[in-house]
Amino acid sequence: METLKQKQEKSYDVLKPMFHYKNKLAAPRIQKVIVSVGTGSGMKRDKTKNDFVKDRILKITGQKPSVKAAKQSIASFKIRAGDPVGVVVTLRGERMWSFLDKLVNIALPRTKDFRGITRSSAGELGNMSVGIREHTIFPETSDEEISQVFGLAVTIVTTAKTRPEGLAFFEYLGFPLKKEDEKKAKKSRRRGK
Repeated sequence: METLKQKQEKSYDVLKPMFHYKNKLAAPRIQKVIVSVGTGSGMKRDKTKNDFVKDRILKITGQKPSVKAAKQSIASFKIRAGDPVGVVVTLRGERMWSFLDKLVNIALPRTKDFRGITRSSAGELGNMSVGIREHTIFPETSDEEISQVFGLAVTIVTTAKTRPEGLAFFEYLGFPLKKEDEKKAKKSRRRGK
């Protein structure tokens, strides 16, 4: 089976007729993957929550995450500037490719009632942000107790310049995108979008 990295190498030949690239460097490539978890003000109630989340993200990604602090105080959320509010890890290179292969081929199909990633998760600049409700879809963490389940966000940063280019690139790589609903497609064509 072809890995995502091998598919990316061949993406130039496949996408060239659609986007008229002049050379291989113009074809989109994945630069980095950012995995983040917002722990928020729950840290005040449970001091060990960040350690638990850090440990699980370390198991999932294979890289030690960093704790992010609040940039400013927000009284309504009872957060002061400097309080830890999240955990973030940025993946590049081989760790990025192994994480993406695991996400696309193992984790997402294990999601309950999974019908595909919505096309709206692709941004205007060709990047994609996917929200995952339960971290237990990853095989490294599935054997733990269900009481402490948290969600995480995965942002895939590419060199694509437009949304259609990014969507075509992700579709070619094999990301399970939802097919566009026929009624919605007709409406958007009528509106001129």
